[in-house]
Amino acid sequence: MLFALICTDKPGKLQLRADTRPEHLAHLQALNDDNKLAFAGPFLCAEGKPNGSMVVLDAPDMEAARALADADPYAKAGLFEKVEIRQWNWGINNPANG
Repeated sequence: MLFALICTDKPGKLQLRADTRPEHLAHLQALNDDNKLAFAGPFLCAEGKPNGSMVVLDAPDMEAARALADADPYAKAGLFEKVEIRQWNWGINNPANG
């Protein structure tokens, strides 16, 4: 089942995001290689700079989704002010239904 991670960065942490980005991308690539990542990308502020993330994971349950979220280098580095995890149904334009 799919889980959407809606992550909000702590204010003033753009440099931490930039410094941690290579490890974060490697983490996402590993999830993708294991068929655990549906898609991901940053939220942007009015100036076009990243200020959060949306990551959609394929996990068996909320506990597994939380474990994957906690393993993200951004989370480990303390980038996020808040992480909301919600079960999600990909209803429209789902490539699995195509």
